[in-house]
Amino acid sequence: MNSLLVVGGVFALAVILLLSIGLDRQRRSTSQIIATLLAAPPIEAHRSVDVRPLDSLPAPVARYLVHVLPDGWRPIGVARLSQVGELRTDIKKERWSRFEATQTVVPPVNGFVWNAQVGIAPLLHVRVLDAYVGGQGSGRVSLLSALTVARGCGRHEINSGSLHRYLAEAVWYPTALWPSAAIQWTAISDTKAFVTLTHGALTVSLDFCFNDADEVTGIYSPARWGRFGGEYVQAPWEGHFRSYEERDGMLVPTEGDVGWYSSGTWQSVWRGKVVEASYEFARHMGSA
Repeated sequence: MNSLLVVGGVFALAVILLLSIGLDRQRRSTSQIIATLLAAPPIEAHRSVDVRPLDSLPAPVARYLVHVLPDGWRPIGVARLSQVGELRTDIKKERWSRFEATQTVVPPVNGFVWNAQVGIAPLLHVRVLDAYVGGQGSGRVSLLSALTVARGCGRHEINSGSLHRYLAEAVWYPTALWPSAAIQWTAISDTKAFVTLTHGALTVSLDFCFNDADEVTGIYSPARWGRFGGEYVQAPWEGHFRSYEERDGMLVPTEGDVGWYSSGTWQSVWRGKVVEASYEFARHMGSA
């Protein structure tokens, strides 16, 4: 019995040591990814905003920018968001998991790092890291924030899907939606507009929907890359935003959800709330 206790104790200590080493390695890796994002030089297309009159923009876009940006606004250099919510990994599964996440976004380089802890069972969680840095998308899932169980990086499908996400979530850092060499708007109707974002050789587009309060209420892509059944395919993708509040003089939504269409029916896979948002602004002054 004593021998079994000793062996069990040694095994437990070994597991704890391995988890500790893995946790430290993952933390250092995440910190390095964020440091790389923050140190990246601004993309030339973002060095100056388009100074054409607002009336050259689609009407709902012009109204939205006037509504959410203060007079004398400056471009956001860094946005830091804290989120809580629920997600699921498969539209065919009913099980949702709670998450807490922090997100660092650097609009001048079209980059972000989303770092989430997702509960999967009592005392068990996975760490999910999604990033788009230097034109490259990546994802990592780690059991107990220490043991990598899934990883993806650099494929065209991942890069495109990550840039789509960055563009859709720009309502949380709205100066990134001001027209520039990288951001081009096209009119659809008085409540919809089509926006295209170009980053290097990669281009993504979304429909933006606006309400009577001049807020963005939704985004839509007929063909965003996603992974289904172990394969990358393009599928219709849609998100919704609501509950706008003032943050550092800007109006941003605090709640949202996003999901995929399957057999013509929209299925939510992420629903969350921004509980904190802070911003660092670039020196260049804009005008709304």
